[in-house]
Amino acid sequence: MAKRLIPSLNRVLVEKLVQPKKSAGGILLPETSKQLNSGKVVAVGPGDRDKDGKPIPVALKEGDTVLLPEYGGLEVKLAADKEYLLFRENDILGTLVD
Repeated sequence: MAKRLIPSLNRVLVEKLVQPKKSAGGILLPETSKQLNSGKVVAVGPGDRDKDGKPIPVALKEGDTVLLPEYGGLEVKLAADKEYLLFRENDILGTLVD
């Protein structure tokens, strides 16, 4: 049974995107080079509140591809074959656009 996580406040749930490296012959290679640490936004919290109590919505939305910091985030296990990370909105470095 798959669980659904709805992040609280200004937190964002991200599925880490890992592109396997293949040789010309189709052999999978271990990660040897630096690549973009990217992920896909799966769920977004409702946002934080300012000092007056007014809501500050999260700027990201589900489906966005984002650039993640090299370290950080909280690893969350929701499915056995996927890697999810929970970040605060401020920790995400940016949005990747095609």
